[in-house]
Amino acid sequence: MTATLYGISNCDTVKKARAWLAGHGVDHRFHDFRKDGVPAAELRDWLQRFGWDRVVNRQGSTWRRLDPAAQARVCDEASAHAFLVEHPSAIKRPVVQWPGGERTLGFDPAAWSLLPRR
Repeated sequence: MTATLYGISNCDTVKKARAWLAGHGVDHRFHDFRKDGVPAAELRDWLQRFGWDRVVNRQGSTWRRLDPAAQARVCDEASAHAFLVEHPSAIKRPVVQWPGGERTLGFDPAAWSLLPRR
């Protein structure tokens, strides 16, 4: 089976994650939010699985460029979903769907080393 890494190609964290996967022999496919869009069913799953407040990347430039009123409107799962569909670069990256069905949010080499890869 193949892992799927979701993110944006020019994101440094995504680049590190892709290099880690390749270096550890993990067969994977890359899904670029900007080119391929945000899969609606997957986004709903991530928001429920990880919590909307973790999926929204408040450290990134997309979020920081918003005025405080726009930031304040992202206050629950429904508003986060609408915001992230409109601004996919504000999704915390990477999101990985591992071959065994596990999903992870963010790049954590130590935790990734413990996951089954096939």
